[in-house]
Amino acid sequence: MGSTEDLDYPQTILQYSSGFLVSKVMFTASELGVFDLLLESGEPLSSDAIAARLGTSTTGMERLLDACVGLKLLAVELTKEGALYRNTEISNIYLTKSSPKSQYHIMMYYSNTVYLCWHYLADAVREGRNQYERVFGISSEDPFGAMYRSEEEMLKFMAGQNSVWSICGRDVLAAFDLSPFRQICDLGGGGGALARECVSLYPNSTVTIYDLPKVVQVAKEQFIPPEEHRITFHEGDFFNNSIPEAELYILSKILHDWDDDNCRQLLAKVYKACKPGGGVLLVESLLNEDKNGPLETQLYSMNMLVQTEGKERTAAEYSKLLEAAGFGEVQVKRTGKLYDAVSGRK
Repeated sequence: MGSTEDLDYPQTILQYSSGFLVSKVMFTASELGVFDLLLESGEPLSSDAIAARLGTSTTGMERLLDACVGLKLLAVELTKEGALYRNTEISNIYLTKSSPKSQYHIMMYYSNTVYLCWHYLADAVREGRNQYERVFGISSEDPFGAMYRSEEEMLKFMAGQNSVWSICGRDVLAAFDLSPFRQICDLGGGGGALARECVSLYPNSTVTIYDLPKVVQVAKEQFIPPEEHRITFHEGDFFNNSIPEAELYILSKILHDWDDDNCRQLLAKVYKACKPGGGVLLVESLLNEDKNGPLETQLYSMNMLVQTEGKERTAAEYSKLLEAAGFGEVQVKRTGKLYDAVSGRK
């Protein structure tokens, strides 16, 4: 930004101004089932046909489809009969519900929860706290009370987190060799996608998912099949209840939800419960040490302000938290993707 071209005509500023429009076009096409329909049809369809099958207006659907073409989420072929639309490869892989790498659920969480919270970003900056009370009428002191405000919303959130691990899980779990650890505890493991990835990558290991009772119940019913004997569950609140003994603790996207005091408290409990010679694996989106990027992580840190009590941190900041709890041999591995890995040993 700041090039001669931008000074003559503010192209970058205009792109930033319409950024939320781009998100909403993708969210809306996903929510209405555009990408699923085009995958299932097996052939390109006209806007009239898509509108009829999805129960929308023809004029609204045509504009939505054309916007998706502009975003390269759809492709269009002009024929004698008119325009025919089909999915692009990236949409088939990431925007259809049936794909193993589908990001549908996390996008619905962004559309129905995150998007609403960001309406109050200015208030969050002024006050330095999350905005759930304004958005949902739920106490800002209990951020997960808002995310889990109903069983339906909790299921959406858990499915959304699972979708993230479908594209990032293997990278963070393979960043370090975890095969020496046979007994692993996934703190706040939610729907269990990371745990399933872990036992797939390290078949001689077992994983215990530690989470709130209502989360465990949904995970058992919806996400983890009973025949998966290498994954077990432990119900509890890791701040208020004891943590089970294990050789390795995975904290994926946990510490970024909390302030430094709560992080220190939790890591101290993890260190105490950890077997001698064991360790901890933090999975987080790392800021550069000078905090000048990556942009995605900077934006996520803003989202932590709007939604939680936490923030995104640098590798040095996470290392300091681990060392304060007693962990040593701290190592950092950047994956080149959204989430990175930080390990420590007892």
